Amino acid sequence: MIVSFDNPLPQDELDQYLTDIERAMLGTGLAASVATRRHIPVPGEEAIPALIATAIVQVAVPDIDALAKAFAAPGVHEVIGRWRSRHPYKVAWANHEALA
Repeated sequence: MIVSFDNPLPQDELDQYLTDIERAMLGTGLAASVATRRHIPVPGEEAIPALIATAIVQVAVPDIDALAKAFAAPGVHEVIGRWRSRHPYKVAWANHEALA
């Protein structure tokens, strides 16, 4: 998940979002691992007409079915809905095979 909040978040709130989404994904029992990282800004990137990330959430699952089930899980929807109601954000997806 490439997460881009519409407005900057205080660092402690971004930390809480990342913790909440990680716990929710692991709580599904379908994710083998979840890793979250903040975006590292590069000067001039704001001039690029594309989605600029606030953070990256990498979820490792055994197969595409587990991925679909994990994101359909009620706990995940609750976390996403709660955060979007307070701090709107967009998500871009990059589903892929395991990287070497």
